[in-house]
Amino acid sequence: MDLHFVTYFVAVVDHGGITKAAQALYISQPSLSQAIRTLERRLGATLFDRTGRRLVLTDAGRTFDLAARRILADVERAKAKVTAVRELEFGRVDVVSYSAFSIDPMVELVRRFRADFPKIVVRVLDTFGPAGVDTALRRGSAEVGVTDLSVGYEGLITAPIATQEMVLATYVLLSDRLVKPLVDPVRREVLHTLPLVVDLGDQSNQFRGLLSAGAENVVVDCVHPVTTWELVRRGIGATVVPRKVAQQQMKDVHTFSFDPPLTRDVGLVYRAGEQSPAAAAFIATAAEMATAAAGSTAKG
Repeated sequence: MDLHFVTYFVAVVDHGGITKAAQALYISQPSLSQAIRTLERRLGATLFDRTGRRLVLTDAGRTFDLAARRILADVERAKAKVTAVRELEFGRVDVVSYSAFSIDPMVELVRRFRADFPKIVVRVLDTFGPAGVDTALRRGSAEVGVTDLSVGYEGLITAPIATQEMVLATYVLLSDRLVKPLVDPVRREVLHTLPLVVDLGDQSNQFRGLLSAGAENVVVDCVHPVTTWELVRRGIGATVVPRKVAQQQMKDVHTFSFDPPLTRDVGLVYRAGEQSPAAAAFIATAAEMATAAAGSTAKG
């Protein structure tokens, strides 16, 4: 199969039809139509439903769409390997994660990587929870994921970075209004009694099982960390965050440890097989960061 057929197919899908795809590819509409028909003939399957005005993928087309994007992503990485990226003189690594890790460990991880490889661009992609990380890696739209390792990633490789201590963060006056003032450390069950600002869409949150039945005490369901922190500062509710994030990012709040302690393992996840040089360097940087974190914990 010629690679340009794959490129043409993806362009038709992304542009929603032959006309716009042909314009984007700078080829004639008849030539593109013929290329798609040739591709279907070689695959022995109809990829598009042509009964309406807009081309719609058939079941076979949807299956091939996933494979085609994976092929193009792999080809791009192969090209990169035969250029100066091999010496890490230029290039890019695509990292996917979600809001829970946008500060810790993402900021420190990228800072360390850029310090060692200043000519490599890091593209941080946002997604919705662990499932989004898994999908991005399998589709080839990202090479490395930063995620909660309590979630299973079948067929992918995981590598721990650190264990985050999760703490309760409340606005100063919020704790003063409680019938029974909070005392550090707090029992986990206290989450049942507090108005909370959390991301209910993050299925990996260990404290989800500690919420009240139906999560009635969640007053704001928020996916944006900065917004969550500001709502907590203004006394709207409490939240659960890594201790490092509370110390570095959240002003005018009280933090409380949990009894028993509440922790979250965070690390990398990536596809098996040879990595691009930039991705391999990023993974190595994470390994060094994990070693440093382990040494710091041992000294503590």
